[in-house]
Amino acid sequence: SRLSRGMLSSRMVQFSLSTSAHVKEPLIVTATTATGVTTIRMNNPKKLNGWTAPMLRSLFDAFQAAEKDAATKAVIVTGTGKYYCAGVDLSGTIKPMHPSKLHEMIYTSNKKVFDTFLTFPKPLLAAVNGPAIGASVTTATLCDHIVAAKSATFQTPFARLGVPPEGCSSVHFERLMGDDGLRMLGPQAFTPTGEEAAEIGLANECVDDSDLMARALEICEGWVSDEGRLSSPRTHRGHIDTERLLEVNDSESKDLADAFLSEKFLAAQADFLAKKGKTVPSALFKGLVATRGLWKNLYTPFKA
Repeated sequence: SRLSRGMLSSRMVQFSLSTSAHVKEPLIVTATTATGVTTIRMNNPKKLNGWTAPMLRSLFDAFQAAEKDAATKAVIVTGTGKYYCAGVDLSGTIKPMHPSKLHEMIYTSNKKVFDTFLTFPKPLLAAVNGPAIGASVTTATLCDHIVAAKSATFQTPFARLGVPPEGCSSVHFERLMGDDGLRMLGPQAFTPTGEEAAEIGLANECVDDSDLMARALEICEGWVSDEGRLSSPRTHRGHIDTERLLEVNDSESKDLADAFLSEKFLAAQADFLAKKGKTVPSALFKGLVATRGLWKNLYTPFKA
């Protein structure tokens, strides 16, 4: 039988908002049910819930609050509007700075995003309500469970952007999906729908959009009622040890920082932003390409 959409509103008993001084709407909305399930909702639909620096700060704050909150036993991550998340918004995260500082910032920032999901101590579910791109896909795979709406799609266009895999996907994708995982990371950037994601092992299940949150809540409430699960350390999908994934994330983050300052990536980003009509950020990246010969020796790559 279809799950009731009304069951959510009747259970929401605690609300909190995480805001930025630069936006009128809260970037993250959290709600905790009487049964101990907290929903962390990315809430910037006009920007497709993309991860700008303020959004990431708000997301980290929400995770920290949920970890410390004794009433929170399990967490759902989802998005507002038609998109789950458009991934990292580089024009909203990278600013002009000394190359060595930028290089280090890319490494530490990328590592922190995925470490946050890897080390979160409570059961974690991604309710993917629409298209997910880049880091929002790879962080979802680090959750205990993915429920995909039928309108969801999963895109990881790293090869097209000239950057290496991130979010442990260099190891995790093949472990979860075999050759389909490699297709997602390759130049063809295979983009499965919600139903296809469930078929290939990327998502655990796919449901009608109208049933997504009720189903996510049902699963989390099952976890909450299982004392054995709550008292045991989280186990990651694919049965990969957390320490191993942390090592992979560290290595990938170093590769990513090196790649971000390469001419190939900078040129690809300039073209991508220009096609999106973002002329000022595109000009910034074009300037970095034009002057790279002057600053490329001002930082030391992690891997020669």
